[in-house]
Amino acid sequence: MPVTGILGKKIGMTQVFDEKGEVHPITVLQAGPCVVTQLKTVLGDGYDAAQIGLIEFVKASRVTKPLAGHFAKSDAPPVKEIREVSLEAGTDGNGDVKAGDRVLVDIFADEKFVDVIGTSKGRGFAGVVRRHNFGGGPKSHGHMFQVQGSIGASSFPSRVFPGQRMPGHFGVDQVTVRNLRIRGIDTEENLLMVEGAVPGPRDGYVLISKAKAPPRERRGFAGSGTVDPLKASKKASAGKKK
Repeated sequence: MPVTGILGKKIGMTQVFDEKGEVHPITVLQAGPCVVTQLKTVLGDGYDAAQIGLIEFVKASRVTKPLAGHFAKSDAPPVKEIREVSLEAGTDGNGDVKAGDRVLVDIFADEKFVDVIGTSKGRGFAGVVRRHNFGGGPKSHGHMFQVQGSIGASSFPSRVFPGQRMPGHFGVDQVTVRNLRIRGIDTEENLLMVEGAVPGPRDGYVLISKAKAPPRERRGFAGSGTVDPLKASKKASAGKKK
């Protein structure tokens, strides 16, 4: 499938053991199934992309008439969440992918890392200690611990600089976590297990895509391309003595 991403939901976190007996924290994601609701082309829209929707039980009465007509064009079921994902290089959407096609978790079968985009949890109005990890003031009697202190700048510049870290609304931001390692795929239930944390609450919508810049695999310390610093220093000192 030339589509590079899929819509899903965050189920929760657990842990798994690898073949060495080491434990790894993982997040279980419900990746799809999705349906292609529209194709964007260079001629019509200026770029190539696929609009996909997460297949869920949605009453037809809950879908607006414009969206119902939009889904009818591609013979797609009514969906609530719609996102755009890019196509792989070398595909233009003319024959490789069509409106109405299903997108499943098997698009990550040959991948090792994925990027996940989610919406962080909303925490309302928060102070600087919680919002910006400030250390706070003295905790003794007569002090206000969780107050940022003075922000004035005296006679110069007599104003507060833009971007000053202060109390305010915390959370509900789009957060991207890159290069999460895939620890397991369940093609029957469309489950994807990735190592690490994913932003957002349980049942929160996430966009999972193939890693744009996956990390290089680490070479072992005893590999042929590595140098033992102890042996190198002994060899260098022996050469100086001669």
